[in-house]
Amino acid sequence: DYIKQIPFLHLKGICSDATFAMDIMQREKIDLLLLDIHLPGLKGLDFLKSLPAPPKVILTTAYQEYALQGYELNVVDYLLKPIEFSRFLLAINKIQLTISPASLNENIIIQSENKKVVIALNEIIYIESQKEYIKIQTQSSAHTTKYALSKMEGELNTELFIRVHRSFIVAIKKIKAFNGHEVELPGKTIPIGGNYKELVATRLKSVLG
Repeated sequence: DYIKQIPFLHLKGICSDATFAMDIMQREKIDLLLLDIHLPGLKGLDFLKSLPAPPKVILTTAYQEYALQGYELNVVDYLLKPIEFSRFLLAINKIQLTISPASLNENIIIQSENKKVVIALNEIIYIESQKEYIKIQTQSSAHTTKYALSKMEGELNTELFIRVHRSFIVAIKKIKAFNGHEVELPGKTIPIGGNYKELVATRLKSVLG
């Protein structure tokens, strides 16, 4: 039902188990797999591990404890049931960006004081929550706008940015050094929150080595 509401998505099949999915994926070019974890027979994560060249994957499950395993397998997003359409759309927008890099927006536009400010994504170093506002720190300036950090997180490409703390999102390519407790950025060192340590360590090791 959600797929039908998004013009650029085209449903190729609905599969009750991994074997059926394998059959469709051999016959069709699949860009995106919406994958449940608890499937009959071969489980969702085991199915994903078995694919030599998997498409982009969004996990859809009622079980949050598999999130770390999912991100270790480079899933784009992890949706917990029941899934609201607005949250589904945020995940799909991430998929659209990663499938079509040429269409990736190079800028964001924010309302700062009495004017619209255009900020290049590749200039952003980190984004900091300041209660109901966020501060966007770039290489040359800082801008504050009334916006929720969680909402901004959902709108950013997860291949470029990672949330490391309840109050901070950082640009992955701007990280100069990191350990289990903090990340070092140009001009600032940011702590890694306790709830984010495992996920951040896994992502950064896979991306930065």
